[in-house]
Amino acid sequence: MGRNLQNSERLRPVDLARGHGLSTQAVRNYEEAGILPPAGRTPHGYRTYTPLHAGALRAFLALVPGHGHQTATSIMRAVNEGAVDDAFRLIDESHAQLLDDRRTLQAVESALRDLDPTPAASEPGVGSEPAAASDPGGTFIGPLAGKLGIRPATLRKWERAGLVRPRRDPLTGYRVYAEADVRDARLTHQLRRGGYLLEQIAPLIAQVRTAGGLEPLEAALCEWRGRLSARGRSMLTGAAELEAYLSKRG
Repeated sequence: MGRNLQNSERLRPVDLARGHGLSTQAVRNYEEAGILPPAGRTPHGYRTYTPLHAGALRAFLALVPGHGHQTATSIMRAVNEGAVDDAFRLIDESHAQLLDDRRTLQAVESALRDLDPTPAASEPGVGSEPAAASDPGGTFIGPLAGKLGIRPATLRKWERAGLVRPRRDPLTGYRVYAEADVRDARLTHQLRRGGYLLEQIAPLIAQVRTAGGLEPLEAALCEWRGRLSARGRSMLTGAAELEAYLSKRG
């Protein structure tokens, strides 16, 4: 009877793959990557899996949306190697990153709410920038880069993308960033941290220059907020499946 029970619990690679829309090769790859514990073998060398392997696969697939493929792989590998504390540390790091991303979103929203429409509306165009290097609202590239925690080369890259438009001091040729430029650099920095590409940021900055307020970015911020919420829920789902797998492992 015990043997019949054991045989009834045997699963083929196709049995694991079918329920998740995977190929049998993907299941074998997951085993080789340490995502699944080692499979058993029949006398003829064929792989056999058990409900424990099915639980590992469910846990991994549930972890991916919240933690990403690489981190989810590392979590499962740590669990299967018996290094559960390492797995928990990886999970904690993902939660910390999510919290940091939420704070970044809040910082962007706060920065936009604090925008003064006057500098954007009166921002001078090319060829009409004030020539005085002693403009009290201006700052040079080094201090601005230091304040943002980035390299001056990054600011120059943003300038080429049209995200910041500093004027040139007529005496030294140095870039001078006015208040509106500092605002645009700060917003670009925050949006980059939020995962936006330069080509996605450019039209947002252009709209902010025109409108000078939060309204142009409401849709983008709402989408960003939705992604963070979905990621948080995915982490909960992944945690539940991982707990179920840990319980099966004993």
